[in-house]
Amino acid sequence: MSANNERLRRARKVRMKIRELGSTRLCVHRTPRHMYAQVTSADGSKVIATASTLDKELRQGATGNVDAAKKVGQLIAERAKAAGIERVAFDRSGYRYHGRVQALADAAREAGLQF
Repeated sequence: MSANNERLRRARKVRMKIRELGSTRLCVHRTPRHMYAQVTSADGSKVIATASTLDKELRQGATGNVDAAKKVGQLIAERAKAAGIERVAFDRSGYRYHGRVQALADAAREAGLQF
């Protein structure tokens, strides 16, 4: 099994558990160059808020480091709160809770999201 297939297997397990609980989900995706985050509805049919390092206000400077991930976390929290979402389940998409993923989660918590 390749590393990506193993990550997707871990992600599938977590997503099924979140779907079982029926909570709104904060999904994270990372590439070597960018970070992406989106808040989806409980059934997964609708995207409520999105943020990434491709947004105009975050595109300047480095986009693949911990500082950029913190900015994405703050932005996704602001947009989710503007949409009326206070509580989410954190879906790390099979990535380890470490480095950029952890920085995004901590910044979102500090900005007011609860998970």
